[in-house]
Amino acid sequence: MNTSDSDFSPRESLQLIRSMIESTKTSISDHSHFFLLWGWATMIGCLLQYYLLAIVNYQHHYYAWFITIVAVVLHVIFIYKYERHQRVKTFIGEVHGYVWFIIGFSFVALGFVFTKIGWQYSFPFYIMLYGIGTYISGSLLKFTPMRIGGAACLFLVALAPYLEYTLQILITAFAILISYIIPGHLLRNQYRKLKITGNGR
Repeated sequence: MNTSDSDFSPRESLQLIRSMIESTKTSISDHSHFFLLWGWATMIGCLLQYYLLAIVNYQHHYYAWFITIVAVVLHVIFIYKYERHQRVKTFIGEVHGYVWFIIGFSFVALGFVFTKIGWQYSFPFYIMLYGIGTYISGSLLKFTPMRIGGAACLFLVALAPYLEYTLQILITAFAILISYIIPGHLLRNQYRKLKITGNGR
């Protein structure tokens, strides 16, 4: 085999990179239910905690976060189904997985920290992680709504410490709405359009 046959031209290399991004985007769009699962679970948890704390004045308002147990179970089921049907792994897809693995681990680690120093400091840090994760995902996928949502979260991080705890809960719900839920649904719709277009060919 000649070297010239195996080497990529700059244009071919760029096309290969673009095809990898599109392939990864389609794959992740197909599994956008991960974003929607955690987006809705977290926003419901925030709104339920706000209701129990600010409206009902319930002492154990943090019980609202038991909803994450349900989310974890569903996440494991989704992962199991995803691994069974996944045929090709791309570099970008693997990087995306690593990013969310370490962010998920950071959520757990911070849980131990706030158990010790107090949960009243938690929400700005969690908003920051939401923003970092979704901004990186949006950048990898070249999906602007997710990138904008992630960047907006970082502005909310600067605002949250100046608000009362109950308002921080609502700010977190808003952060989830703009970084997870809205981009997640847009990503899902994009996948459906691609699927319809592909079937129509």
